[in-house]
Amino acid sequence: MAENSNLKVEFFDVGQGDAIFIQTPENHQILVDGGPGSAVVGKLAEEMPFWDRTIDLIILTHPESDHMAGIMEVLQRYKVDYFLWTGIVRITPEYKRMAEILNQKKSKTKVKTVSAGEIVKVGNVSIDILYPFKNLAEQEFKNTSNDTCVVSRLVFGKSSFLFTGDISKAAEKELANSYALPAGRQELAGIKSDVLKVAHHGSKYSSSDLFLENVQPKIAVISVGAKNTYGHPTPETLQRLEKYDIKVLRTDKEGDITMLSDGNNIYTK
Repeated sequence: MAENSNLKVEFFDVGQGDAIFIQTPENHQILVDGGPGSAVVGKLAEEMPFWDRTIDLIILTHPESDHMAGIMEVLQRYKVDYFLWTGIVRITPEYKRMAEILNQKKSKTKVKTVSAGEIVKVGNVSIDILYPFKNLAEQEFKNTSNDTCVVSRLVFGKSSFLFTGDISKAAEKELANSYALPAGRQELAGIKSDVLKVAHHGSKYSSSDLFLENVQPKIAVISVGAKNTYGHPTPETLQRLEKYDIKVLRTDKEGDITMLSDGNNIYTK
């Protein structure tokens, strides 16, 4: 199986945070979140040729430091063609710094706010935006923005990956109910996906029974730091994943987790 004919999805081990690198069969490069610091820059250097300083697309699920800090580093070191996010407004110093960087890059990086129903086509790969249901651009959120996360479904042929950011059970319920499959229409996708990026690093407040029953993943990936003060992933979440016979891969135990798809099957390296 030649790698350059496959979709490659790599869940970087960046500690207590999310960073997912996607390389399409046509060699488009996509980054979903960037982790809590500069570790993502070193990971990209390992995956990309030294002369390649361009990333086609960055998706920031939400502007919290464990997803956003690394993105700021990447924006300053790489030419980024497109930047997708919800456009919500926060009052944190990190958010203000992100806004400054995006403003500096506006002549070279196209910034777009997204909400449910939009589809991003990248060669033979599509990224379906499933959440949030409303356009949240310019709306200010003083507290946690976990349930404003961009939730997206990456599709290549018959292979699918669901990226959930840090959504809670409340958002999972909205997704499960809104994308529920009509009786007798199992050929429809809904939110069913082969691979689930477990929300919020394995928090007990995510990965509900309802959600798992609708996603029906074969593999669940937990992006989590080996040392974290939250107890992630929690026993409750791990037990629910085991209940549905879902194979669990964790960055705190596996390190970087790499998957390849030929459009029919998904292989872990």
